[in-house]
Amino acid sequence: MGRTDLPTGHGLTMASEDYLESIYRIMTDDGKTSGNSVRSVDVAEQLGVSKASVSKALSTLKEAGMVEQMRYGRVTLTKEGEAYARRVWRTHRVLRTFLHDELGVDSEVADEEACLLEHYLSEDTANRWCTYLEQQGIRVEE
Repeated sequence: MGRTDLPTGHGLTMASEDYLESIYRIMTDDGKTSGNSVRSVDVAEQLGVSKASVSKALSTLKEAGMVEQMRYGRVTLTKEGEAYARRVWRTHRVLRTFLHDELGVDSEVADEEACLLEHYLSEDTANRWCTYLEQQGIRVEE
């Protein structure tokens, strides 16, 4: 999916944002979590990466104050991490909805391309895009 080591202008690299988003998505998906925490193995499975990659990413996210994890334990988002992840996931959904529903892009392609584009939009632009879609009567997917 292209380079993932580039800073996004939002403070984290694309790869770090992807890990943060994955944690949030698993955390909010009923049946996969215990409270507000997730297992790193679930993140690895969702992203199709190794457990070692998740461990390295978690170290970066811990240093950035986005996640907390007891040694080899479950991962939780900090308040800042949850807000950041929620923003990234919302932007992903806005883009995916627009690409699929408005432009007729295949759903799998729309999802992949939304994942790439989400890292480059400012929060203001994402909010404006979501508002535009809502004004057109298009509900952004959850």
